[in-house]
Amino acid sequence: MADSNHTGTSFFLIGLPGLEAGHTWLSIPLCAMYVAALAGNSLILWVVRSEPSLHQPMYYFLSMLAMTDLGLSASTLPTMLSIYMLGVREVALDVCLAQLFFIHTFSIMESSVLLAMAFDRFVAISKPLHYGTILTSPRIARLGLVIVVRSIGLHIPAPIMLKQLPYCRTRLLSHSYCLHPDVMKLACADTHTNSIYGLFVVLSTLGVDSVLIVLSYGLILQTVLSIASKSERLKALNTCVSHICAVLLFYTPMIGLSMIHRFGRRASPSSHVLLSYLHFLTPPLLNPVVYTIKTRQIRLKMLHLFRSDRTGIRDVQDR
Repeated sequence: MADSNHTGTSFFLIGLPGLEAGHTWLSIPLCAMYVAALAGNSLILWVVRSEPSLHQPMYYFLSMLAMTDLGLSASTLPTMLSIYMLGVREVALDVCLAQLFFIHTFSIMESSVLLAMAFDRFVAISKPLHYGTILTSPRIARLGLVIVVRSIGLHIPAPIMLKQLPYCRTRLLSHSYCLHPDVMKLACADTHTNSIYGLFVVLSTLGVDSVLIVLSYGLILQTVLSIASKSERLKALNTCVSHICAVLLFYTPMIGLSMIHRFGRRASPSSHVLLSYLHFLTPPLLNPVVYTIKTRQIRLKMLHLFRSDRTGIRDVQDR
């Protein structure tokens, strides 16, 4: 039975199945993860902005990645906290559609930024003498604008199309936030158009981006193997480690989640939820850690910041 009138339409989200009694306790590590993700990415942005030596293409792209991670964290945060801290699982249709729009938009932005960073590494290794002339600040700004327009433009139709559908009485979603395939499955109408459009968006963004990233690293590897000195080869590859980690953090849980949706019919509901948490929560949390560990300039700037804070605290205590 369907509701054609959307007035008062709402959906019900879930937490970790079987652990409902411990949701309050689970909210503590989840809050800690969100605070760490927000603080880490904000710190990356501050360091890149305040340190003149980091005003280079690589770090501009890193700033884009940090902003995207902030947006992705902010998109999942409201419903996650309402479920685990407040025990509120109901979400209105309009709020749900807005959330899925922002989640999918920032996911595509992250994929696009990772592709841009792969191109940055290719240019830096293959054409080091022309690196500054190819990746100029105006070109990077235009590339950032293209990423934003592409991500927003492709996802505007999705919530509009979902808004037109009637929904069945059973409106239990299978995640802790609203996602396009999840909401679409609850419609009591033909959703072939929505499904085809969703597949087109995924293939034309995540699919194309992942192929181009692999191709970029194939070309990078070809260039590195042509370098005579072993130490220079290792030095060139070492500049790619942070980006490779970011790519794996983003794509590996997504591939696992897709495989379970397609083939894991007998997989437990908790495996779906856990993999979605890994996909949406892990990159914003760990990307700042990876880049801080592997990027000497950022690491030194942060160490200097914390040492300055400690010195200031000691001066205040001495007075």
